[in-house]
Amino acid sequence: MPDELQELQEHAEEGAHHASLAPVTVTMAILAVLVASVSLLGHRAHTEELLHQTEATDQWAYYQAKDIRRHTYELFLDELSVFTLQNSGEIEKLKEKYTKEVERYRDEQKDIETDAKKSENEVKLQGRRADRFDLGEVMLEAALVICSITLLTRKRFFWGMGLVLALIGVAIAAAGFLVH
Repeated sequence: MPDELQELQEHAEEGAHHASLAPVTVTMAILAVLVASVSLLGHRAHTEELLHQTEATDQWAYYQAKDIRRHTYELFLDELSVFTLQNSGEIEKLKEKYTKEVERYRDEQKDIETDAKKSENEVKLQGRRADRFDLGEVMLEAALVICSITLLTRKRFFWGMGLVLALIGVAIAAAGFLVH
């Protein structure tokens, strides 16, 4: 980034000697700010994506833990029904207790699954948003480079092409805010 700033400063000094190139240097400065802003938005979207992925993974691990516990209780209930034990009143109380536990875990798993899927959907959303910001950043960087060619060749065609790419880059990056 420091090299890019130094390069921009050199181009600005070059533009100061040629007044006709002043709009190009101003455009390049604006593009540099836009590149930095869109880059920041892309990084934040990727961070959100990772956070939601971690959350989803944690929810699925929690779901698995509940599933193991539920299966353990179901196995215990099966064992109780196979063995003949002396105190059938106590056995029935145990069966009732663990049947309720199995149902409770089953209900909890539904909620956990819902939360995990919600986090997975958020991962996809943030991924699509980050993709828009990344592509917008690439287009803005290309626009900046093409505009700088104007300073070297003195041909305004490159400035026009840079402006077109910049508009496309801004539109693509702005689409990142519209992703739902």
